Amino acid sequence: MTSLPSRAEFPDGFLFGAATSAYQIEGHAFGGAGSTHWDSFAATPGNVTRAENGAIACDHYHRWAEDLDLMAEAGFDLYRFSTSWARVLPEGRGAVNPEGLDFYDRLIDGMLERGLRPALTLYHWELPSPLADLGGWRNRDIAGWFGDYTQIVARRLGDRIFSAAPINEPWCVGWLSHFLGQHAPGLRDIRATARAMHHILLAHGTAINAMRAEGMGNLGAVCNLEYALPADETPQAAQAAALYDAYYNRFFVEAIFKGRYPAEVLEAFAPHLPEAWQDDFTTIQAPLDWLGVNYYTCKRIAPCGGPWPAHHEVPGPLPKTVMGWEIYPEGLEKFLLWLARDITGDLPLYVTENGMASESGQRDTDRITYFRAHLEAALRAIKAGVPLRGYIAWSLLDNYEWALGYGKRFGLVGVEFETLERQPKASYEAWKLAL
Repeated sequence: MTSLPSRAEFPDGFLFGAATSAYQIEGHAFGGAGSTHWDSFAATPGNVTRAENGAIACDHYHRWAEDLDLMAEAGFDLYRFSTSWARVLPEGRGAVNPEGLDFYDRLIDGMLERGLRPALTLYHWELPSPLADLGGWRNRDIAGWFGDYTQIVARRLGDRIFSAAPINEPWCVGWLSHFLGQHAPGLRDIRATARAMHHILLAHGTAINAMRAEGMGNLGAVCNLEYALPADETPQAAQAAALYDAYYNRFFVEAIFKGRYPAEVLEAFAPHLPEAWQDDFTTIQAPLDWLGVNYYTCKRIAPCGGPWPAHHEVPGPLPKTVMGWEIYPEGLEKFLLWLARDITGDLPLYVTENGMASESGQRDTDRITYFRAHLEAALRAIKAGVPLRGYIAWSLLDNYEWALGYGKRFGLVGVEFETLERQPKASYEAWKLAL
């Protein structure tokens, strides 16, 4: 069987894990969770494949012990999971749902009983509907609402958390959802995008400060990065790729670590950002203990006519996953080197998501090959001096893949969605052997 690099090839103390997120696996119809903007987005024709939603998902709400057993049996060190804002606070504010906090209590205790370190994400995209009704991420008040939610979670669960990050993949929460309209709330509005992206960062810093105030440590941020390659050798293509890199990769990390937004993005965003936005960098730059990188692919960017950003993606020559994403492990290595050299210095880095969707079922040797190539890229970065401290595979389970419904399968463990039976794949067994 195709194999993965072994634990012994990595530095002592290097951590391996697998990840999931609340709405994608728990079953949002259970346990008193409130309505989210993903429920209404999915109920709108044309938004989600077969109008599927997360009401049942993988039923992790009831099957969590089985899933944690799978994590432990594979030999993973940590489990990256998320709490659902709408499960903890069904209205987004106000009354706490005791069943929600009790569930996460049981889940975290279950991790610790199995020797798994709980790696918490506070927001993985399921905004409570009542807050969406108030403008969601467009409303500056969301930073305070998110801070209050964070405090509730920190007070109840923070004493047992290994690591925590406020918001998963801010680019998806901001740009993908408010400019491209492909995720909830499904907007295509540059003013909404500029404000959402700024308020996401303000909420991030507010949450970091709230967790620090409750005595939590080992706090970080998780940003998704996508390597931008010019579609050809023209200066115009190079400029287009640089702009893509600015709003996708640099916007959030430069805000957090440098206290600025890229000039190429401000060219379009400046008229739409909230008043006195520059004053918020004091909060946005709340000190961190680590940075997480979610990496999957590269994109080929070509210029085109029309309004800013005046470019589009074109197909590339490399092998692709069933998502249509090129397999480019070199991009992970380049990002890790860039971050350590130019952005984060000696700050510990983690690969917080990496994986591929595959249609090969249980004999998923293509997924093993993908993991091996990216683990080897991580090893090269470590040998070059990058302070990489861990690698987390996406995903433990086949799950709800947002606008693509249940058709795209990223899991190390297959889920038969009619019966909810778990079926470990060859990639799960490869991880088990490596760890």
